[in-house]
Amino acid sequence: MDQQIFASKPNNSKEPWDVAIIGSGPAGLTAAIYTTRGAASTIIFGGEVWGGQLMLTTEVDNYPAHPGIMGPDLMAKMREHAQMFGAEFLQKNVTAVDTSVKPFKITADGVDYFSKSIIVATGAETLWLEVPGIKELIGRGVSSCAPCDAPFFKDKKVAVVGGGDSAMEEALVLSKYALEVTIIHRKDTFKASVAMQEKVKSNPKIKILWNTEVVKVNGELRLESLDLRNNSDNSISNFPIDGLFIAIGHTPSTTVFSGKINLDEKGYVVASDKTKTSVPGVFVAGDVEDHRYKQAITASGFGCMAAMDCLTFLSEIK
Repeated sequence: MDQQIFASKPNNSKEPWDVAIIGSGPAGLTAAIYTTRGAASTIIFGGEVWGGQLMLTTEVDNYPAHPGIMGPDLMAKMREHAQMFGAEFLQKNVTAVDTSVKPFKITADGVDYFSKSIIVATGAETLWLEVPGIKELIGRGVSSCAPCDAPFFKDKKVAVVGGGDSAMEEALVLSKYALEVTIIHRKDTFKASVAMQEKVKSNPKIKILWNTEVVKVNGELRLESLDLRNNSDNSISNFPIDGLFIAIGHTPSTTVFSGKINLDEKGYVVASDKTKTSVPGVFVAGDVEDHRYKQAITASGFGCMAAMDCLTFLSEIK
């Protein structure tokens, strides 16, 4: 496809952009495709580490029309798609946002930018275990998303770390593919709902290791085993395993928005009417608001909705 420019850019640094998108995962980049095609000048603050959680994955098999694509390759295609229609992409971290002024002011690398609207798409970060070897094997046997990666572990032995509803859900999804699923929990009781616990405990494929913690993750090219500590007697044992799924929670990337838009008690953006925040002209999309689905395709869908709502807002303030 020949390059197509749908949105013009401001003439100078004092002239505001129509849309500022903060975040560069599927939500933010999809939003940019829609806003630029809607003839709205769009700047994306992608961050020094851009692309969201898909940059940490290997094969993606559940994004429509791209079976087997590598996560970073999918994000590169999304970025190229957004820039093709005229979006400006800055690989800079936003350090401050002022939603009390119009146009809104966004600060990145000490430079102030101005925009008539903002789409917050900063996502949420997986809480990983702070143990040796874990980060080196993310995408090579270590994962945080069973709906994404469970099919890769068909007839293999996997483990889930966690004790809440999300850990139960991960284990149940994995049980449809894996030979055996072991839930590793550091306490002797789960905090998950009774209903979820009953589903797990009645599943013959799922076993539970109580009072147990992962202290080391082993493997060269791929995950091979875990070193486990029994919290009752402090003994250490080696546990051969093919896959490890971490389900101890997520942290929404909203520090910069604290006091600027409404956040819930966990730090997620509070939205009304799907994408609208507490400040008119500021919209939200993706995992920074959605703590249920947490999928690339749903993030893209929310990005589309936020962009369309944003374009409606811009048409109304003209």
